[in-house]
Amino acid sequence: MVKLGHRLDQLEMALKLELPITYLITSGQTSATTTPDSPEFLKILNLVEAATVAGVSLIQIREKNLPVRVLADLSSRASIITRKSETRVLINDRVDVALAHGADGVHLTSHSLSVNVARRLSGDDFIIGISTHSVEETVIARDEGADFAVFGPVFETPSKLHLGEPQGLEKLRDASSSASMLRVLAIGGVSLNNAEECFTAGAVGVAAIRLFENPATLSHRVKVIKDCYKAVCSA
Repeated sequence: MVKLGHRLDQLEMALKLELPITYLITSGQTSATTTPDSPEFLKILNLVEAATVAGVSLIQIREKNLPVRVLADLSSRASIITRKSETRVLINDRVDVALAHGADGVHLTSHSLSVNVARRLSGDDFIIGISTHSVEETVIARDEGADFAVFGPVFETPSKLHLGEPQGLEKLRDASSSASMLRVLAIGGVSLNNAEECFTAGAVGVAAIRLFENPATLSHRVKVIKDCYKAVCSA
């Protein structure tokens, strides 16, 4: 575990985020008819406020059905909330919206621009995360210069059933060790009960929708996750 602790210290310095990384992903419940006055829009801003207070590391605005103008407004307002805090806002897929409307980065998928292209457009200070579902994809993400990869699904979860069987902890371990010096976060069925297992397998953070969806419990959950991380690093 000494080696794991040393690796995590290096990763923390590289991304300038305190480890473990807690990555809140919004639920995607907005629609093409959502406006800035809609309850679901305001609910996201309320969650962003709570996440900022709780010290969540990253927030991904993953609202794929929003009109671009409404997404741009959401990006701007979320970024204003997190400004001067340690919390960073990323926009799902839309590098253009993220760059133009104050976000700190973008989260890419297998259908997005490549990491290389996103980096050329954005520069070195822009955070680029990417979803990966295999060891090979994770290594490619590292080689192309991603700041972190979200690997999964590690455990079974309703939102990831379309991806097939869960990857499991051993594949998470393989991805984390094979893509050395890339920050790998676990996603898919991650809970307070299994977060420590993810850290033991080499993940330096956890990403989730359901785990972080309740503003009232965010502070407690972030604390528990940090305690799990400390327990693994000190073992």
